[in-house]
Amino acid sequence: LDAKSGYHDIGGGVQVGADLLIQHAFRLNGRDNNPDWVLPHEGPGKGQKDNFGKVGATLKAKVSQTELKVGELLPVSPVLVFDPSRQLLTTFSGAWLESKDIKDTKLTLAYIDGINNRYDNQFRDLTKFAPPAYDNGAAADGMYIAGVDHQFNKEIGASYWYADVKDIYQQHYVGANYKTTLGEKAKLDSHIRYFDNSDSGNKLYGSIDNQALSAGAKVNYGAHTVGLGYQQMFGDSAFPTLGGWVPQPYLVNWGVATFTNANEKSWGFTYGYDFSELGAKGLNATAVYFTGYDAEVKTPTTTLKDQKSDELNLILNYTVPEGKLKGLGFQAMYIDADFDYKSDLKEYRVATTYTYKF
Repeated sequence: LDAKSGYHDIGGGVQVGADLLIQHAFRLNGRDNNPDWVLPHEGPGKGQKDNFGKVGATLKAKVSQTELKVGELLPVSPVLVFDPSRQLLTTFSGAWLESKDIKDTKLTLAYIDGINNRYDNQFRDLTKFAPPAYDNGAAADGMYIAGVDHQFNKEIGASYWYADVKDIYQQHYVGANYKTTLGEKAKLDSHIRYFDNSDSGNKLYGSIDNQALSAGAKVNYGAHTVGLGYQQMFGDSAFPTLGGWVPQPYLVNWGVATFTNANEKSWGFTYGYDFSELGAKGLNATAVYFTGYDAEVKTPTTTLKDQKSDELNLILNYTVPEGKLKGLGFQAMYIDADFDYKSDLKEYRVATTYTYKF
């Protein structure tokens, strides 16, 4: 249950509100040691919990076009993104200040002090995802974020963001996007993004040296959408992310396979079709294929060179467009990922959602 309030005017131009997010997950079968951490583990030899849940609240205040949120946060930004890919969302705790008072510009300042992972039911300190050892238990004293997004005109926009996960890693991000129409029916949406990642402070997880470049473009023509993405890692390290499998969808090629190992290069190809023009309003399908190569993968004993990975995603979405069931949606997803350096994976996911506005 994701309940979002409106704003109540308390005088002096100040408006306040509160949001509430309640989540619960139940295990349906007896796979007691699912390696995918869908549900939390009880401990060594004890298997997984049958169910678990969590509750989060957010207080918010607004003056003109400047908004402050304190409590549970679901950010979408180049340096931190919540994870909607499992039964329960990965969320964060802290304070998030966003201002749009300057025309065509958004300014962001934030402090993050905890993470509630997709397989957890409480906020914990920030760590680094560090395979093959995963995290070593060393925690950051918070994460500081600053960002500016500016829209130069209706076609061109650019962003700069900075993040510091104290004593673990720091991150600079620069991105630009270009949108335009091509003739009467076609639309182009393209971007180029660059990350510069390095260690921070006391280097709790050792030296980090990674730069990531990604570029992507999608062309929409009527019911058809075709996309192409290229991504390349530079430096001696893999792209750093937070412990708990926090995603980085601002990289153009990201799936079950992240294509973020040292020196890895990857391509992504997308095709989507909207069945509305055939009379099936609310129905659409997407196919995505990724391929990565030249990756350097560190193991506990050696470094594997020239590693490859491939991934196919097939996604079908349907949302009831009208009538008494309007807002009811279904999604079916098939994932097939093949790796040189670890076990292959096949996954089937089904999700249903219902949105109702009071």
